[in-house]
Amino acid sequence: MSIPAAIDTSRTPVFIALQNTDTARSIVAAIVADNPEASVVEYPAMVKIDAPGRLVIRRASVEEQLGRRWDTQELQLDLISLSGGIDETDDEFSLQWGARP
Repeated sequence: MSIPAAIDTSRTPVFIALQNTDTARSIVAAIVADNPEASVVEYPAMVKIDAPGRLVIRRASVEEQLGRRWDTQELQLDLISLSGGIDETDDEFSLQWGARP
């Protein structure tokens, strides 16, 4: 019996879905600016952002879009769903599968 090769998770898609609110639209704008490979699908009540491999939400980018201070934990107020492993600091919230590079 052979042992299967390790699965390469470096490009496995991740996503985040947010309520379609004024704050979330600013978060989405920051995500798109910081994640050029991300794709956005807008629905009447939510916005879903898919990205291959990794998606990062940077506090500084969101603050720039909002025009005010923003804590990464505020993301929970607009969050509907996500897919991927979470890594959160005071400066960024990221999603990806497997070990962080």
